[in-house]
Amino acid sequence: MTTLFVSDLHIDAARPEISAQFERFLVTDARSADALYILGDLFESWVGDDDPNPHYAQTKQQLRALVEHGVPVYFMHGNRDFMIGDRFAEETGLILLADPLVQTIHGKDVLLSHGDAYCTDDHQYQAVRRMTRDPAWQAMMLQKSLDERLAFAAQARADSSMHSGELDEKISDVNPQAIRDVMQHHGVQLMLHGHTHRPAVHAIHLDEQAATRIVLGDWYEQGSVVRWDDAGPVLSAIPRSD
Repeated sequence: MTTLFVSDLHIDAARPEISAQFERFLVTDARSADALYILGDLFESWVGDDDPNPHYAQTKQQLRALVEHGVPVYFMHGNRDFMIGDRFAEETGLILLADPLVQTIHGKDVLLSHGDAYCTDDHQYQAVRRMTRDPAWQAMMLQKSLDERLAFAAQARADSSMHSGELDEKISDVNPQAIRDVMQHHGVQLMLHGHTHRPAVHAIHLDEQAATRIVLGDWYEQGSVVRWDDAGPVLSAIPRSD
């Protein structure tokens, strides 16, 4: 059996082709999996579980159907959908995970993360991240009307796009030392994350021990998945047929 990992789908009404491809994935590949892990940014934006956005309804229904089929679905918050909460989890049947988290997959310990916490050279982003992940800040936001939250999210995405366009590529990527530190702290030789949209398998060294960091890609042009069976994890692309 195979365990599947995806991240950074950024499902949005403006990108119906991503929703369609992911929904096909849920009723094909995912149906025969041991489990599905979604490591953040499933949605382009999430302002609260009370958002009735009809574009998300089909994805939610397909996630629920997968869980009812007997495949557990695990979700870790990303920087775009960190407001997903217990109501969404109850409606879909998925299990919310802390970030980071060590899981044992096919007998191997792996550190799972969305990955944005380790882009430590981007000080402006980290300041915003600390603010938005504060439970008090989130509670304050949820007291605002849905329209106010949607307007805030739209402005935040515009600001983020402008900020990202001004960054050097190295600054927007994870910091190598931050990665080594967190892997050593958790005592693992394998890490799997998303966020950077730079799919790759990196060989690294931890105190002269060989280690590996696998980075999932986004779904803008094609799907990206890690398939993990008894032979180990394999990063691959999923071509888009439409």
